Amino acid sequence: MAGMRGLFIPGPTNVPDRVRRAMDIPMEDQRAPDLPEFTLPLFQDVKKIFKSQDGQVFLFPASGTGGWEAAITNTLSPGDKVLAARFGQFSHLWIDLCQRHGLEVEIVDVDWGEGVPVERYADILAADQGHKIKAVLACHNETATGVTSDIAGVRKALDETRHPALLFVDGVSSIASIDFRMDEWGVDIAVCGSQKGFMLPGGLAILCVGPKALDAAKTAKCPRCYFDFADMIKTNKDGFFPYTPPMQLIRGLRSSVDLLLSEGLENVFARHHRLGEGVRRAVSAWNMKLCAKEKRWHSDTVSAIQLTEGFDSNNLIRHAYRRYGLSLGMGLAKLNGKVFRIGHLGDLNELMVLSALGGVELALRDVGVPIKAGSGVGAAVEYFHQQGVALSAAAAE
Repeated sequence: MAGMRGLFIPGPTNVPDRVRRAMDIPMEDQRAPDLPEFTLPLFQDVKKIFKSQDGQVFLFPASGTGGWEAAITNTLSPGDKVLAARFGQFSHLWIDLCQRHGLEVEIVDVDWGEGVPVERYADILAADQGHKIKAVLACHNETATGVTSDIAGVRKALDETRHPALLFVDGVSSIASIDFRMDEWGVDIAVCGSQKGFMLPGGLAILCVGPKALDAAKTAKCPRCYFDFADMIKTNKDGFFPYTPPMQLIRGLRSSVDLLLSEGLENVFARHHRLGEGVRRAVSAWNMKLCAKEKRWHSDTVSAIQLTEGFDSNNLIRHAYRRYGLSLGMGLAKLNGKVFRIGHLGDLNELMVLSALGGVELALRDVGVPIKAGSGVGAAVEYFHQQGVALSAAAAE
């Protein structure tokens, strides 16, 4: 197919040219005496993306799933009880991982389209007078449903019930794209991956671990080897790694962090909100609904869109890919065939979003979904125009 393909899944995301060039280097000596001059400042700067001063960053050659496993195995023991909500495929998979490690999981099932049930968490924590719950799991942004949850609210529930449980947050599709405040929210471990907001290929599990979790790792009994914090701590302090690191990815991480910090995190978050809202305006113009049931749960990184009844979203996704080279996210698990997802995160601007919306409209028309051509694109154009005027006025003040 001539021209560029459109990648609008919620990860992997587009890799900026500058980051690609940073990774296009010859193999290097991972034990070179000058490597710490590169790695030690990087560890400190990655913490800034988490908005943490107290945490310690770990870079594991893995996906976000490896990050989940590192969080669990380093801080808990077989038989420990954790509290987790299930409201999408990825929150479900984290629960499954905990169960496979022999943990007891108190599961709160929530409709897919809602977020972490803060009030129910508070009730459960208040009733746990014996403090059997050792960790609380929260998925900040459920990638399967396009739902963002209130992590500050979860911390408030823990504080108001004076519960000592650790707070673990999956920020795979939120960190570096949606405002995340590790220290302010009292998050003990935050997990993310390289392939979304960090604008890198998949392959790095990026964790920030707070002091309370680091202390818990000293007595936790879950078996671990590859993901052992202690091995990382021992070598990271000198700027090295306990095994061969993926230096191309880490060189790319340096470049991506520089891009994020140069744009300014608050500007990054505002840009993602602006682009996400443009997509939401288009969805409304198509007379469709988001999977996210309320505005408070709208995600600024991914929109899961309920396709018009009577149509198969898998057919739409296949057609968009084969005819126009447009990659959209599919509906996962119980949402399969019912929703399609547009990822709007990472190295992205208004023109790119409009191309995705135009491609979706073409595919919708081709498969017979009754929409008015240009309706979604037009709604997004008008919104982006208004935002541009407002930004220009603000800059002129």
